[in-house]
Amino acid sequence: MSEIRLDRLHNNYVLIAPERLRRPNLGHPKSKNISIAICPFCDGNEEFTPNEIFAIRDNEPNSPSWKTRVIPNLYKAVQIELEDSSKREGMFESVPGVGAHEILIDSPSHDNDVSTLDKEAIENWLRSLVIRIDDLSRDKRLVYLSVFKNYGQNAGSTQDHPHTQLLALPIIPNNQLVFLQRNKEYYKRHGRGIVEDIVYNERLAKKRVLDEVGNFIAYCPYASAFPFEVIISTMKNISSLNKCSRKEITDLSLLINKVFYMLKSQLGYFDYNLYFQMSPLNLNYETEEFMSTIEKSYRFTLRITPRIYRFGGFEIATGMAINSIAPEECAKLLRGD
Repeated sequence: MSEIRLDRLHNNYVLIAPERLRRPNLGHPKSKNISIAICPFCDGNEEFTPNEIFAIRDNEPNSPSWKTRVIPNLYKAVQIELEDSSKREGMFESVPGVGAHEILIDSPSHDNDVSTLDKEAIENWLRSLVIRIDDLSRDKRLVYLSVFKNYGQNAGSTQDHPHTQLLALPIIPNNQLVFLQRNKEYYKRHGRGIVEDIVYNERLAKKRVLDEVGNFIAYCPYASAFPFEVIISTMKNISSLNKCSRKEITDLSLLINKVFYMLKSQLGYFDYNLYFQMSPLNLNYETEEFMSTIEKSYRFTLRITPRIYRFGGFEIATGMAINSIAPEECAKLLRGD
């Protein structure tokens, strides 16, 4: 039976419609094609990329035998060299595309993605992100950082080799600004943030929870927009990935490893988007009203959205997703119940 649910984290409605599962051509790939062309992200091909910004390695920069590697994006959407000054033309206003756009190459291997990395490799991936977040936050012009991964054609990837993008901006995207405002008002009423109460209720309900490790919990959210969508949340107020302790990074690595093992067991090789939602990098005129309570009210999340089908006209027209599998059923399958 269909059901319309409210996603309290993103403040969107989601239509859970199991009958849609019977649509034709709703399969997911059971194998992936490995490009045989020279890949600039593979170990030994460092000459084909810009000089690295950071790497986990035991030898000299820009040479083979690394574990993770961060480079500037050749096709960058923003540029760090620009001046941050607004321009007005009548009612129209713009700012230069100042910012940072970096690529974190997750692994030296072309055929490894998060679902095939071991816990140590995932921990190296997270440690690299922590170091880059810390570094980017030192540029006070940058106030928002988007950390995301597109894996597979259905998820918008244009490069087969697994990688993560970091895009830092001098403005806060509107959907993030709206969430900060909602979270602030929620905190003023309840003394708790939105994610804190979502996690509390998911733990109380139990039926959508996949696993817990240390201060982290993985669950299929009540109003999942995608079949087999998983959110990993902190169980205490940690506003950003770079605020985690070394042990917390280790625990998070283990939980991510477990979640992707579950997903791969059900879906085989699958396309997905992955992104972190974290507190602002720095204080500016947009963020100053939220920063005094951010460490008490904000919990960062990691969202994993398998892309086993594409959006159609209804989703584009309404901004409302149709999910063909109830999250309770997804959680049962992933847990192996």
